[in-house]
Amino acid sequence: MEPKFILLIILKLSCGFVASAQTEIIGRVVDHISGSYLKDVRIGFEDKEEYVFTDEGGYFSIKNHAQNKVVLSIEYKGYKKLRIPVKLNSTLEQLDLGSLEISRMDEVEMKNEWVELNEFEPEVDQYEVENVAGILNAGKDLFSRTAAYDFGSNFFRPRFLGTEHGTVMLNGVVLNKIYTGRPEWSNWGGLNDALRQQEKYAPMQGSPYNLGGLSYGINMISKASTQQKGFKFSSALSNKNYQSRIMITFASGALKQGWSYMLSGSFRFGDEGFRSGTNYRGYSFLASVDKQLGDRHHLNTTFIYAFNSRGKSSPMTQEVYNLKGIAYNSYWGFQQDQKRNSREKRILEPIFQLNHQYHINGKTIMYNHFTYQYGTMASSRLDYGGARLLKEGETIVGGGMNPDPTYYQKLPSYFLRDPNNPDFGRAYLAEREFRENGQVNWNELYAANMNSPFEDNAVYTLYDDQQDSKFWSLNSGFSTKFGHRFSMFGNVFISRSTSERYAYMQDLLGGKGYLDVDSFTKNSLEAQSDLRNPNRIVVEHEKFGYNYQLDARQFGVYVNANYSSKKTDLFLGVEFVSLNFRRNGLFENGAFPGPLSFGKSKTIAFQPLGLKTGFLHKFNGRHIVLMNANYLEKAPILNHVFSNVRVSNEAVKGLKICAYKGLDLKYVWRHTHFSVMLSGYYLMLTDESKISFYYADGLTGLENAASSAYVQEVLTGIDKQNTGLEFSVEVPLWINVKLKAVAALGRSVYASDPELYLSSNAFEGSLDLGKAFLKGYYAAGGPQHAYSIGLEYSSPNYWWISGSCNFFDKSFVSVAPITRTRNFFLDTDGSPIHDLDPKIAEDLLDQESLPAYLNFNLVGGKSWKIKNWYLGLFASVNNLSNSLYKTGGFEQSRTANYLTLKEDKTRENPLFGPKYWFGFGTTFFTSLYIRL
Repeated sequence: MEPKFILLIILKLSCGFVASAQTEIIGRVVDHISGSYLKDVRIGFEDKEEYVFTDEGGYFSIKNHAQNKVVLSIEYKGYKKLRIPVKLNSTLEQLDLGSLEISRMDEVEMKNEWVELNEFEPEVDQYEVENVAGILNAGKDLFSRTAAYDFGSNFFRPRFLGTEHGTVMLNGVVLNKIYTGRPEWSNWGGLNDALRQQEKYAPMQGSPYNLGGLSYGINMISKASTQQKGFKFSSALSNKNYQSRIMITFASGALKQGWSYMLSGSFRFGDEGFRSGTNYRGYSFLASVDKQLGDRHHLNTTFIYAFNSRGKSSPMTQEVYNLKGIAYNSYWGFQQDQKRNSREKRILEPIFQLNHQYHINGKTIMYNHFTYQYGTMASSRLDYGGARLLKEGETIVGGGMNPDPTYYQKLPSYFLRDPNNPDFGRAYLAEREFRENGQVNWNELYAANMNSPFEDNAVYTLYDDQQDSKFWSLNSGFSTKFGHRFSMFGNVFISRSTSERYAYMQDLLGGKGYLDVDSFTKNSLEAQSDLRNPNRIVVEHEKFGYNYQLDARQFGVYVNANYSSKKTDLFLGVEFVSLNFRRNGLFENGAFPGPLSFGKSKTIAFQPLGLKTGFLHKFNGRHIVLMNANYLEKAPILNHVFSNVRVSNEAVKGLKICAYKGLDLKYVWRHTHFSVMLSGYYLMLTDESKISFYYADGLTGLENAASSAYVQEVLTGIDKQNTGLEFSVEVPLWINVKLKAVAALGRSVYASDPELYLSSNAFEGSLDLGKAFLKGYYAAGGPQHAYSIGLEYSSPNYWWISGSCNFFDKSFVSVAPITRTRNFFLDTDGSPIHDLDPKIAEDLLDQESLPAYLNFNLVGGKSWKIKNWYLGLFASVNNLSNSLYKTGGFEQSRTANYLTLKEDKTRENPLFGPKYWFGFGTTFFTSLYIRL
């Protein structure tokens, strides 16, 4: 064969090989808010100099040569960089990525700040509700963004799940508290810039680090080497939770010899937010240092120090709201012309973390983490049970009137309670006093103590419910790939949480001491807080009342296997956890003597197992279907393991592992002219437990013909069924304007009749009331239907504005379980109520539905580039129309049977009517930043 002919064959083969290995990647880049097409966006491959730019329609085309794995980099001035890993094969000639949305830097940074402003955690003894709006829900898609920004401050919870069903991580380590199951956002609040790099995981999907729950997951990344280099200063003003905030962050970028570091700090403060008397003070600091050791090892150490103190706000009955309005808060009063809140929550729990990453080879990475957290959490409240012992030492006398200005005996309705003999004069005086004052009277409390007949013992005091906690964990995980389609994640973790909890005397309010007994218990021995130190006189800064330790130990293993092809992705995750709980009493309570309260309890063990699986199928780049199925076992949260944890070692009767089953299906259609998402879900939550505290009248079966007591209500076997649909659509109307619409239609109801029993210092043992007939009642906790429609405009001149109209419906008051037990139908002597009218009983037990409401939100921002630094302005206004509405509420359990509840509800203003949470009026938030 001639050399020329051989050379010709070689050239043809070479050309043929190059052609088959060349893949054209095409797509379109749009602004994710406005939907406008972005021109001159730079598209390239990482570690290569080759790049192209988008045309006027946002389209691009770039060719890849001879590589089957590349990372596409999309960069545009003022926008957050987007990285897209792409897998190719030798036979693929063209890959269409469809529409690629990128976000403005100012929008990404400032909306993260807006999420924090929506944080709201009202707390009361009987009905505990939490709403850290947007923290877990602020994802990239339209539905998640709307749930966070527009629905978040209205108690809306996606799929009716609280934050205990989500997971918050720092560098892959779970930070949810084992005592409550929830993350404590105050542990890192105010560090928005330092922790803005986040990995977010959709509901019912796992993560590389753990199986997670039914709700969203979020992993905050504090590695200094991944932070944007530079300096940023920002200042914010608001009238919602705090008034002012200052934040400073500096990241060094990569330095010589593999070092990098980041420092960030903030200060938040305010005399009061929207609710009167809600003082706020918080300061936070983060330091992160990275060291790259060769090509394979990376070390990071992170330290977070965040202090937060805030005054709480109170729920209101309708009578109180009618007299004082939406901003009223009963927890504060004037002291020397300064507002002093009697219920402040203070948190200081620093976090230290050491992280190691080892690249074993090109396919396998190993992760190791050590985390240590310690600190204190305290919540203050007024006590009015100060007492003294009579000379014989066997009789306790004392106790004052409840200092709460909304205590039922201080309101006008109390003097009109008898329709046959109303006292209009005293009702008028009570109303005038409440309208003109209606706050905690600190001067009166000091005067009562200084003039106390109880041998200088204080009647009124201010104390803290305090817990000192320590937590450490060790995590070791890996990620590896098998060929081009299979990958696996795994993690082994061990942790221990210990806490000491006690009442801490903060302020004797002018008194000299406090007798450490329960003044509402007649027997002097049973009244002792600590039989080993009887009749002790407590002074300020001492422990009293109760004192115990909780110990929780955890070991777990997690594995996640993944399969990925051109059109289909599959995953399967399994997690096994072993937990051991124990209480150790440090006081021997008089009502629970000996080992009933003192010393270590029996160890309570659980071994839950979890399983998640799901798939994603891409019919093409525009039509995608996803499905997830979960079976998750979870141990009860530690706060619900012991029936009367402050004074007793007794575990809750009938306690079981909670089982959560879930199925969801989602369809996504990404058309050139619109984007649609539709999803449906079915969740079954079984065998949950709950403990509540309240004072009840109308009880049956108590000793000595008593009918009233302060009790702990224990519910076990609670089942809930959550079902619903989620919908969102985005339509670019013209080049810079986008229409968006979101709807969430769901239903959350009790699916069982749980068992209910009461325990108390006032009686021995427990009072078993059998089943609470809750099946079919709505599980309250925010609106069950939520809708939003709005317009967004994004200008090419780096300013944007968005407005939305939001409608909420199907909100319900939380029912009192005790009135749904047999106790409701019995007289106080245990006999059936003879004149009970079934129709009236049905009306009394009917669940209250709250009125639907509408509000409007407006948000916008503008950024400028001035030489080498950036200036950004962000502003938002919520509830523009200043609508007044109830976001939630709860029935009081004071009236526990038919006779007492009927008597109360026949009054024009019930003495113990439901208490409500009211939405905020018009609130604003504005922020200005400078970035160098």
